[in-house]
Amino acid sequence: MLTRSRTTRTWRLAAATLIVSGLVAAGAGSTGATTEPSGDGATTEPSGDGAIIGLITKTESNPFFVKMREGAQAKADELGVELRSFAGEFDGDNDAQVTAIEDLISAGAAGFMITPSDTVAIVPTIEEAREAGLVVIALDTPLEPIDAADATFATDNFRAGELIGQWAAATIEDPDAAKIAMLDLAENQPTVDVLRDQGFLTGFGIDVGDPDEWGDEDDPRIVGHDITGGAEDGGRSAMENLLAIDPDVNLVYTINEPAAAGARLALDAAGSDALIVSIDGGCPGVQDVQDGLIGATSMQFPLLMAELGVEAIATGEIPENTEGLDFLDTGAVLITDNPVEGVESEDTTWGLENCWG
Repeated sequence: MLTRSRTTRTWRLAAATLIVSGLVAAGAGSTGATTEPSGDGATTEPSGDGAIIGLITKTESNPFFVKMREGAQAKADELGVELRSFAGEFDGDNDAQVTAIEDLISAGAAGFMITPSDTVAIVPTIEEAREAGLVVIALDTPLEPIDAADATFATDNFRAGELIGQWAAATIEDPDAAKIAMLDLAENQPTVDVLRDQGFLTGFGIDVGDPDEWGDEDDPRIVGHDITGGAEDGGRSAMENLLAIDPDVNLVYTINEPAAAGARLALDAAGSDALIVSIDGGCPGVQDVQDGLIGATSMQFPLLMAELGVEAIATGEIPENTEGLDFLDTGAVLITDNPVEGVESEDTTWGLENCWG
């Protein structure tokens, strides 16, 4: 079981699920406030036409980050700024993200958006960028501490996990007899990894122990944790490892839908019909829900995150945080064709109309 001590987060774990149309209206209404970066106390100024804005994602090929780039590029074209995109070679490639930030500082960029691969190790380089006058907005994955960035635009990942946990607890035949496999992201446990995991367990009704790390639970229903790298092959190997521990696994949490697809391959090979739940809302994942390969997923909205990020840096107007949170929540919607009482959801027809990738 992989564990890692964590620094204290200023992350607040409760938020209402937001439908995208309402969020867009709220986000538009909140713009107009400027931010004061903690690095130098200066008020953010509009970047002006032709300014350089960076987008640094964890990887290049993941459809989630592809959609981010599409949204960022479209907004950059609309506002007349130059977008420069960077990505790590793998999930957890902190060195590549450090190099990307250094390149943007040297280029005189107005700022950048980042989905950090290592939410702690990247902070010193983030601080250097802010001291140099760049605006930094974390997308999807908050830094540790969260205020190391000027702003964070993200899914409430705890809430996204909580939704699939609540749905699973109401769907599985006997929650008390569950045998749960936890397919997480990475050994260094970035915040998105921890929040989704801990949200799922909380929604299912399991005591998480230290909410700032996964893997320290003592509930006997948890067969174990393994890491997937957020990829299909990682999901398959992680699922095979956990099936070797207990072949009677009947519920599988996955960090994202590619990992879920790999888990399903391993389960099918083992003749298991275990229920899988996931998070992301990519079109292939929603299709897997419709096809019965995944029971439910929590949809998030990466295009919106990126659009808001480019606009904030280009205009110098950063939206206020969602009330009660330390970030701007860009929404989470449960997608399933088997709704349960008390857990709000949309079906896969809606999901396929609103998915990404």
